[in-house]
Amino acid sequence: MTTLSLFAIIFILNCLPAFAPPTWMVVSAVTVSRPGANPWLIAFTAATAATAGRLVLAKMAYLLVRQRWLSARTKENVDLVKARLERHRAMTFGAVLAYTCSPLPSNSLFIAYGLTSLPLAPVAAASFIGRFLTYSVWVVMAMEVARKVVVDEGAVFAYLGGYFVVTQILMLALVVLFTKLDWRAWFATKTVQLLNRTGPSRRT
Repeated sequence: MTTLSLFAIIFILNCLPAFAPPTWMVVSAVTVSRPGANPWLIAFTAATAATAGRLVLAKMAYLLVRQRWLSARTKENVDLVKARLERHRAMTFGAVLAYTCSPLPSNSLFIAYGLTSLPLAPVAAASFIGRFLTYSVWVVMAMEVARKVVVDEGAVFAYLGGYFVVTQILMLALVVLFTKLDWRAWFATKTVQLLNRTGPSRRT
């Protein structure tokens, strides 16, 4: 696989809103199949492609979901989160950096961020740094595995069939909750309430 092919595959996977294989898994598989490749080039390419794909996903969330599907009241509700994030830019950068260093899928994070219509440059920088660090670790680990262990493909497919699917469904549900949660009530009293189209919010 060439560097350009790796970039294209990871970019496309990260443009998908859900149920795409985790990028760290693709990076690990490529490294195992190419033990003589430059590990830093693989990590850099993967981080760049993943970040670019997530930015496209965030922009699609803004153009297709916020602009076309969200009601005026829901937009107003999401804008309360936008205002908080704008006042705490350093904390937002750190939170995104920490999250992208974790093995959790980031598709829901970028969809939710795109719905706020905030500038994408800060989150792109945090995402790239976090992904480059984590992918570098995965590449090094994969090289060690390739030298010492035979990879069990059955275990990989079991992951995709179980834990991965459940995680994706859960993360997408959190995006829905992000738009339905009454953020005014949460910021004011730290109570969890659902936003209704008409009438007062309902406590859960």
